[in-house]
Amino acid sequence: MDKPFENEKVETFKKMLQTDGAAATAAKIQSYLKEQNDIPVNIGITGESGSGKSTFVNAFRGVDNKDESAAPTGCVETTAEVKAYPHPNYPNVTLWDLPGIGTTNFPAHQYLKHVGFERFDFFIIISADRFRENDVKLAKEIQKMEKKFYFVRSKIDNNMRDEERSHKDFNAEKTLQRIKQNCVQGLEKEGFKSPQVFLMSSVDLHLYDFHLLEETLERELPEHKRHALLMALPNVNLGIINKKKEALQANIPLIALTSALIAAVPVPLLSCAVDVLMLVKATTEYKVTFGLDIESLQNLALSAGVPLEDLRAVMESPLALEEINYDLIYNMLNVPMFKASTPEQKVATFLSYIPIIGIPAAMSLSFESTSKALNHFLNMLAEDAQRVFRKALGLNTSV
Repeated sequence: MDKPFENEKVETFKKMLQTDGAAATAAKIQSYLKEQNDIPVNIGITGESGSGKSTFVNAFRGVDNKDESAAPTGCVETTAEVKAYPHPNYPNVTLWDLPGIGTTNFPAHQYLKHVGFERFDFFIIISADRFRENDVKLAKEIQKMEKKFYFVRSKIDNNMRDEERSHKDFNAEKTLQRIKQNCVQGLEKEGFKSPQVFLMSSVDLHLYDFHLLEETLERELPEHKRHALLMALPNVNLGIINKKKEALQANIPLIALTSALIAAVPVPLLSCAVDVLMLVKATTEYKVTFGLDIESLQNLALSAGVPLEDLRAVMESPLALEEINYDLIYNMLNVPMFKASTPEQKVATFLSYIPIIGIPAAMSLSFESTSKALNHFLNMLAEDAQRVFRKALGLNTSV
């Protein structure tokens, strides 16, 4: 792992420190970190009636179809108007359930105006079988306006069951290849060059092509949007959990630098109190991002058909099992691994209590202790997230 001060953003804020001072730089860092999770991402979900739009919206948001905040699902078109469904933990990421174009009286170009085309970062066009005339017309209008769109062939789990019942020589991989090839060829006949088609089951997002869609969005979204989308993605594979961990880890030097700058203020005990509060805030974010908060666990238990108690039983960290508050973090810090142990650390601790002379020592100590604590807490929660994911799928829960 890179050294903390080699972080590019840290270097930017270090330069700011020389001109703006500690207080202003600390405030700027905090503003930057907040803005990361406030960047709006708007996803338009469209397709013909019965294609599974609402089910996809719910699955992406980690919400059970029966939840009161869920998009209504059914065999007939349940979306009459544009409806926003913000992510429950990251409301800056919104999925918009759009009425099927075939259910409106608008031609494709007017349909886009009707649903508020400009607000969307990209569109997902969903079909339960082949992509039809209305899907093609809409995609061509989106293409004209130079926005991204992706074709999702939904309900693949149903197709796979039907195929397995109908063919003695059923081969899952070949069947998936054939379904995708048929979709691609049909779209190519309509004039789309190398159309991107993703096979998906909203019931089992961890199967099939959801990870390919995630990787494609990661490549094609503007950089400032990627972090916001990644935080809101459901934990459908271990790769996403690891990417979330890396993204959160990249911010640790910034949080630690803020801690160090606050330590530069010569007010007794101020830095200690602020550090603990900063750790509470950051660790709470880690817990929510990994889906270890109680609401996310309850939704996962429902969708996976696993008792909530079984999911909680595989979690080992007190951070995951208990409410994260000042007392919990303070007590976790009061263990040997977080206390000054080396001679250099002990000297820094001693010097930090000496006015003026002790300010650089206090800053160094605060930076190192905050970095160490956050990395430790992040690792604990990431490992618990992996265990919960494995348990939900009925896999070995050892990390």
